[in-house]
Amino acid sequence: MSALNKAKGFKQSRSGTYLSIAGTAFSAVGVAKQIKKARSEQDTLRLIDAAASAVAIVTGLAILYRELKRLGDDDVLLG
Repeated sequence: MSALNKAKGFKQSRSGTYLSIAGTAFSAVGVAKQIKKARSEQDTLRLIDAAASAVAIVTGLAILYRELKRLGDDDVLLG
């Protein structure tokens, strides 16, 4: 398998999935700040926006976790 094919398969690998999980979890920091700011300013619309973003993050993490479980030992980069 060439290096280019391995690079293309990175997103479907365990390492790529872990990286995606880390990136998604890191975005939660921004949403937490947005929620804190919206609460301090008593801005209901921004609070709703932040809550919707938080739901999207949780959903994304759940999907990535499911993908990680599905991968199991069938790792593209190892094979």
